[in-house]
Amino acid sequence: MPDAKLDTPEKPLRLQVFLAHCGLASRRAAEQLILNGRVCVNGTIVRELGTKVIPSDTVLFDGKQLNIEKQQHYIALNKPPFFLCSASDPQNRPLAKDLLSANINERLYNVGRLDFLSSGLILFTNDGGFAAAVGHPSAQIEKEYHVEASGLIPEALLNAFLDGIKIEDVFYRCKNIERTGKRSVKI
Repeated sequence: MPDAKLDTPEKPLRLQVFLAHCGLASRRAAEQLILNGRVCVNGTIVRELGTKVIPSDTVLFDGKQLNIEKQQHYIALNKPPFFLCSASDPQNRPLAKDLLSANINERLYNVGRLDFLSSGLILFTNDGGFAAAVGHPSAQIEKEYHVEASGLIPEALLNAFLDGIKIEDVFYRCKNIERTGKRSVKI
C-alpha cells in the first residue's frame, strides 16, 4: 500500500490518541504513561485520562517534545522463521521489525503476529485504526495457515480444532481444515 500523509487539523484529540499518533505507544500503553505522570502538556504534568490536546499544543514525554507522525506506512513482510513478532525481546532474539527499512523514522508495529518458528505474511504499520480494523477478530478477515508438524497430526486434534479448543486461556476455532499430508494441514 502506498504511504499516506496524515491530516493534522487543529481539532482536539484525547491525549492518549495524540500520543499514539506520535508513535510513542499504543493508546492503552499511552494511558499508563499519562497515569504515571510522564506526560506534560503546555508546561503542566497531566495525569487525567481524557484530557484533550490540539496538534499545536506542546506535549512532552519524559522531557522530550512529541509531534504527530507525518506519514502513515503500510508494509507487507514475508517473515522468515526465527524472527519474533514483538517490539522487544528480553531473550534478545532477532525481531521481524528489524528486517524493515532503516529509512522509516516512524514507529512501526506488527498487525497480529506469527510464532518465532513460523514464516509468512505479516503486516506492519503506524496506523492504529488500520491495525485495529485488520487485526481484530470482529473484522472477520479470514486468514489461511499452512502448518507442517514434526510428527503426525491426529484426526481427533483436527476435529477438536473445528469445534474450538482452548490453549493458555485463549479460545481458537478454525473455519476449515484440509489435510495436505500426514504431518501437514491447511487451516
